[in-house]
Amino acid sequence: MNSATLDPTDALLIRRLHGDFPLGDAPYAEVAQQLGLSESEVLARLQRLLDDGVLSRFGPLFQIERAGGQFVLAAMAVPEERFDAVAEQLNALSEVAHNYRREHALNMWFVVACASPAQARATCERIETMTGLRVFAFPKEKEYFVELRLPL
Repeated sequence: MNSATLDPTDALLIRRLHGDFPLGDAPYAEVAQQLGLSESEVLARLQRLLDDGVLSRFGPLFQIERAGGQFVLAAMAVPEERFDAVAEQLNALSEVAHNYRREHALNMWFVVACASPAQARATCERIETMTGLRVFAFPKEKEYFVELRLPL
């Protein structure tokens, strides 16, 4: 499924869930009532959108540093013939939020999320050991809030 095949109710649900998520005891029931749906239908539609890849993620964003943790943007120069294998290795690590390809000498970029700066450093070192490739780590220095809302 892609955005071109979203039914009108899916599109309405996505628009409603993008920002201003209710913070009550039954947020999905509240959204369901607003949209004229049942809570179970809202949950089923949301799960289908995630399963089909229409949504890649649904959940809160945390400022991990306030809890003592650290996000690190990292990059590696991965030989083209190893790119898919290295991506698979990174995807297997719970500390790696996601990775992506860039047209650059550092062609694989990824985000490391850990409970402490020491764990983030250790994870980058472990990635270097498992891949044999140097990890260039760029810890977050400043928080910016950019709310991007794209029309459906």
